[in-house]
Amino acid sequence: MRVGSRQLTFRAGMKSFLVKTLILFVGWCILLVLSWPLALLALLLFPLVWLLTLPFRLLGLAFESLLALVSAVLFLPARLFGWRRTA
Repeated sequence: MRVGSRQLTFRAGMKSFLVKTLILFVGWCILLVLSWPLALLALLLFPLVWLLTLPFRLLGLAFESLLALVSAVLFLPARLFGWRRTA
């Protein structure tokens, strides 16, 4: 049974996400032991900070897409003449 590269990429991304989540949780538990009021404040402020950073994430996504479009337009003549990226 052969696994596609897309599925392997998804598994690697999921593993990275799980490791980051575990590190965040362990860090929060350490903060809870050291200073429980600060840990509770962090727990309450996390959704607010996430909501405040959401527009900047969307703006970053829009700029990344725009730069990818500009790059594709600039490299179109080279691709039409047969140039291929080796790496």
